[in-house]
Amino acid sequence: MTIQHEIDSVPDKPTVLIVGAGISGLVLAIVLEKADIPYLVIERATTIRPLGAAVALGPNVNALFKQLGIYNDYVELANVCHSIDNYNEDREMTFSMDFRPSHVMGGGDGHVLPRSQLHRLLMQQIPAKNILLSKRVLSMEQGRHSVRITCADKSTYVGDVLVGADGAYSAVRKNLFAQMIRSGKLPASQSEDLTYDCVCLVGQTRPLDPTLYPELKGPIAKFKSVKSKTLPYSWNVITTKDNRFCWSVIQYLDKESYKENDTFRNSDWGSCGVTSAMCREVRDFPIPAMGSSNRQLTLGDLIDKTPTGLISKMMLEEKVFRTWYHGRTVLVGDAAHKVHPASGAGTLNAIMDAVVLGNWIASIADCSIRSTENVFKAFKAERFPVVMAAYKQGHLLSKVNAKATWKSRVIRYMTKNSPDWVWRMVLRRMAEDRPQLWFLPLVSDRGTVPPKYQPSLQKNLHLARSLNQ
Repeated sequence: MTIQHEIDSVPDKPTVLIVGAGISGLVLAIVLEKADIPYLVIERATTIRPLGAAVALGPNVNALFKQLGIYNDYVELANVCHSIDNYNEDREMTFSMDFRPSHVMGGGDGHVLPRSQLHRLLMQQIPAKNILLSKRVLSMEQGRHSVRITCADKSTYVGDVLVGADGAYSAVRKNLFAQMIRSGKLPASQSEDLTYDCVCLVGQTRPLDPTLYPELKGPIAKFKSVKSKTLPYSWNVITTKDNRFCWSVIQYLDKESYKENDTFRNSDWGSCGVTSAMCREVRDFPIPAMGSSNRQLTLGDLIDKTPTGLISKMMLEEKVFRTWYHGRTVLVGDAAHKVHPASGAGTLNAIMDAVVLGNWIASIADCSIRSTENVFKAFKAERFPVVMAAYKQGHLLSKVNAKATWKSRVIRYMTKNSPDWVWRMVLRRMAEDRPQLWFLPLVSDRGTVPPKYQPSLQKNLHLARSLNQ
């Protein structure tokens, strides 16, 4: 028997179905909650597991988090991040990337915290009744007046807008593209598989005693990145405020290792039986000395102190889809664009997608399909150029971290020896994106670099002020 669930509607406001309870889905849910727009988050997992390593966010999100009322809690959970120190496998520092100038440019500190803690903080802002677990989407139907999804348990949900925030192997995207193929509206290139040439192993230790691990002391995150001269690996270790080490290892694949790793292509962030094999392979990788400790730790020391359930292995796919929306359905986050983590912009892009889309949804004057598609068009126009820049940057920087070929050696040399003015220009561009929500009180900005023009903010503010005059 099929059970249809209705969401309490609000006159003249769209009802939004969000598939996926990752960062982009949760931030969008909080934005809609603040805008008093009815929504439901539908997640396929039976429980929300605290997977992943650390998340690094610049001052870009500070004003937004203040608007949402979570800034103080966010800062309480996080360490300030001043730099990323780069080493070779002999534990010799090669160069440091100093982010403190961007904090002045952006009007506040950047922070690092475990991904699981950011996820938990976001979850706490959403009423329990608005998140449904164990809901695996099987199919989607959309028409001029509504969109309906059907889950594996035969439950159905109907709304005005469907948001696919369900990751790189999005069920919403799969169904949307299938529908568009049937009607001849999807370019052939969009249905191709995501490409990848890396896999990643991530984890976070249990809380450790800082008297035994003095590396963990202090409010400043120690962010160490190792780039091997001989092995097809790079690895990062980051200290967090809750006395944990967050760690990650990226393996750059050749033809043989690609075949070996292709068996769990759709495992996403979940744990996989092959994690233990990769753990054994990387145990002896050296970790640079941190702070007051002179001990020579290895990744094996951290792996041994990481609960098995907090270790996961995933593919690092790369692709920016050209089609982000059709009808009443729109894609955000990894469902629309998957960029290499070397860009450093994955989580920020997920948050920015949610803010921009939320701003535009909050401006919908009626629930007609024409208004909905106009909003989706404006959303993509605002976000696509930023995402493409991050994609290109991540692809380039991944070559810096890869095994030292002649190309990576050239890029590493240029990165290490670039003049200060070039680095400051990079930081300036990073600091420019500081989004806010037009329908909440704006936060005073203290950055020395003006925020980049944000159409979803400025255009809707102008319209709202015109209507109030």
